[in-house]
Amino acid sequence: MVTSQIDRRIDTLEAMRKYPEPLYYRGDISLLERPKVSIVGTRRPLAYTRQYTYDLARALSRRGVCIVSGAAMGVDAIAHQGAGADNTIAVMANGLDIRYPAVNAALIGEIETKGLVLSQFEDGRRTANWGFVVRNELVVALGEVLIVAEADEGSGSMRSVAYAQRMGRPIYVLPHALDRSRGTNRLLAEGAAEAIYDIEAFAGRFGSVPETAMRKDAFFYFCQGHPTLDEAVAQWGERVYEAELGGEIVIADGRIRLR
Repeated sequence: MVTSQIDRRIDTLEAMRKYPEPLYYRGDISLLERPKVSIVGTRRPLAYTRQYTYDLARALSRRGVCIVSGAAMGVDAIAHQGAGADNTIAVMANGLDIRYPAVNAALIGEIETKGLVLSQFEDGRRTANWGFVVRNELVVALGEVLIVAEADEGSGSMRSVAYAQRMGRPIYVLPHALDRSRGTNRLLAEGAAEAIYDIEAFAGRFGSVPETAMRKDAFFYFCQGHPTLDEAVAQWGERVYEAELGGEIVIADGRIRLR
């Protein structure tokens, strides 16, 4: 697959200390237009963390939310898998012609084909420690919120928290026992993060699960924003009324929502 360069600016990335130019990609660039949530965490998650990270990513993706993570072992890979390759963005710390880590090569390849893979590094550039720092900032900047599934003090995930705080991104964590995930427990104690106690309730903030077989195309994601009827008709014409007759959307009080 050929690596291409993004030739337009992405609004959410303006929050970074320095806008990432150039920015390379492989895959479906339209995923950048979707609602996005960033998920990060330890490379060695507890079984509890593995299960609920997967469930959380799946619940969000069913509502049309794109999951952003860093394709590393552990929480990152689980988040991508829970979302499904076509609902995820993987941000790499190396050139896109290198699938690293090797243990996730098949997963990264599937995301290249069905989802989107991004990097600030040109082809041929291998991973270096500072590259992960660059990667982490981009992961955080892409999402509307940051979820830290599990993290110890001083970990890379906690450095991602610092990025989120500087960017003004809301931070959420999975609740853990007192002797586990000390980094996220500290965030809760300081009031710097909110715990996710109910996955479906949290995911419901981003919309409902479509009851019909409505395809998740550009029209679907447009309707997620609850546009006015006039806005929808101006952009989509008869498609709006076809979707209403098909039971895909509801028009009420001059606005559109997904059924």
